[in-house]
Amino acid sequence: MNSVPSRIGLAIVVAAVSLVSATHVDAQPQREGQSVRPVSRSLSRDRLEWPSWEDVSRTLLLRDYNTRIVVIGTTTLGIAAGIVGVFMLLRKRSLLGDVVSHSTAPGIAIAFLIMEMLEPGRGKWLPGLLTGALLAGLAGIVCVKLILRYTRIKEDAALAIVLSVFFGAGMALFKAVQYIPSGSQAGLNHFILGKTASMVSADVWIIAEVSIVIVIIIGLLFKEFSLLSFDDKFAASQGWPVFRLDLLLMLLVAGVTVIGLQSVGMLLVVAMLITPAAAARFWTDRLGLTTLVAALLGGGGAFCGVLISAMYPRLAAGPVIVLTGALFFLVSMLLGVRRGVVVRLVTHRRLKAAVGRQHILRALFEYLEPKCDPTAPMSLQLVDYIVFTADLQSMRSWTPKRLRQLLHMAEASEFITAVRDGGYRLTKQGAELAHRVVRNHRLWELYLIEYADIAPSHVDRDADDIEHLLAPDVVESLERLLSERYPHMTVPPSPHTIDIDPASTTPQSAT
Repeated sequence: MNSVPSRIGLAIVVAAVSLVSATHVDAQPQREGQSVRPVSRSLSRDRLEWPSWEDVSRTLLLRDYNTRIVVIGTTTLGIAAGIVGVFMLLRKRSLLGDVVSHSTAPGIAIAFLIMEMLEPGRGKWLPGLLTGALLAGLAGIVCVKLILRYTRIKEDAALAIVLSVFFGAGMALFKAVQYIPSGSQAGLNHFILGKTASMVSADVWIIAEVSIVIVIIIGLLFKEFSLLSFDDKFAASQGWPVFRLDLLLMLLVAGVTVIGLQSVGMLLVVAMLITPAAAARFWTDRLGLTTLVAALLGGGGAFCGVLISAMYPRLAAGPVIVLTGALFFLVSMLLGVRRGVVVRLVTHRRLKAAVGRQHILRALFEYLEPKCDPTAPMSLQLVDYIVFTADLQSMRSWTPKRLRQLLHMAEASEFITAVRDGGYRLTKQGAELAHRVVRNHRLWELYLIEYADIAPSHVDRDADDIEHLLAPDVVESLERLLSERYPHMTVPPSPHTIDIDPASTTPQSAT
C-alpha cells in the first residue's frame, strides 16, 4: 500500500489551513447599541510584516530564551521522528503513525477528567496528559492488530476504522470537558494542531529526554530493526524475536507521536514521521545513510520552521515546521542524487543516447559483416568501407529524421566520420565498439536460444531490451559458457541467418 504521497499531500493541506486559521481576527468598530461581531480579515489585508535586521539577527543567534527552548525541543523531536520514520516507511506502515496520533485524542481527555476528579485544578498536568495519550495510542495499535487477526478486513480498512472511531470519541470527550468548571481553561484543543509557542522549559525537557531515549534505543537495536524492516520472515526463521521487536518499534512510534502533540499536534505529527524518511530515500540506498539523512532533514525542518515562526509571529510554528519539511521533500525529490527527478531524467537521456549510438553501430557492423573475413579481426576490416544513408535506411525501420539524429550522435562521439556524397566511415574507436556491441548482442541471443527456449525468430527483440544493461561480469560468464560453440570466430554469427544445431559446435548455413 503506497500511501506516502497522499499522506504528505494531506499534511501539507492541513498545515496550510492551519496557517490561514492562525491569522488574527479583528473586530469592526462598534457602533452605539450594536453588538461586536468578529470578522476575519482577508490575507490581502492582513499582510505579514517583514522582520527588521535586528529581529532576524536576534532570531538566528537564538538570543531569546523562549526561542532557544522551542528550538531545542522541536529539533530533537524532528531528529527522533525522522529516524523512527525510516523504519516505519520500510515496514510499509506509514499510516500507523496517523492512527496512533488520532487515537491519542480520547486518552488526553480521559486523563484530564481523571486528574480533575482526583485533584481539581490539576487536570492540565502535562506528564499525566501524555501518559493518557500514550496508552490510548497503544490501544489504537492493539485494536488494529485484533481486527487484522480475527477478521477478514484489509489493513487499510482496519486503520481507517480505528482512526475515525478513536478520533470521534476524542472530539466528543473534548466537548464534554468544556462543561466542567475548569474545562474551559484546559487548553486541550491545542493538542489537535499544536501550540509550540506556549511550550515551557519543563515541556521541552520532556520532549528532549524522550527523543534522546528513542534515538539511543534505535542505535542499540539498529541491526535488529534493519533485519525486521527488510525481511521479517527470515528474521523469524533465524530465531529473532520478531513480535517483540515489532512491538517495541510500535512503542517508539507511539512515543514520538505523543511527545509531538504539544509541538505540532495530532493532525500534523505524522508528517514529521513520514516526510523526512521519504525525502531521505531520494539521496541514498544505504540504510545507515538514509537514517542519518532523515535525522538531518527532520531536525533541520523543525529548526528552520521554528526560526521562521519566530521571525513572523503571526505564523503558527507547527504548520510552518510541516511546510518546511515539505519543502525539503520537494527539493529532495527534484535534486536527490539517487532517485531525484533531475538525476533520473539525465540518466534516462544518457542511456537513451548510448542505446541509440549502439544501435547505429550495430547496423553499420551488420551491413559490413558480409564483406569481411570472419576469421580475421573484424575491427581492423570495418574501417576500410564506406556506408551510405540509403543502405542503413533499408536495414531498419528508422525514420529519416531519426536516422540523421543517430548518425549525428555517433559522429559527435567520434565513432564515425562523414565522407563524400553523404557516406560514413567507422573510426578505429567506433569499429572496436561496434565489434563489442555486436558480440554482446549475439552472445545474449545464443544464451536465450540455448537456455530460455526462445525461437530464433523472436530472440532479437528480447536481446535489444537487455543487451545494453549487461554488466561486464555477465558478459564474461556468457563468453565462458558459449565460447566452445564457435572457437574459430571472433563474433558469433547471427541466429537469423543460420540454423542452430544444438548437437553441433559449428553453424550451418540457412537454406
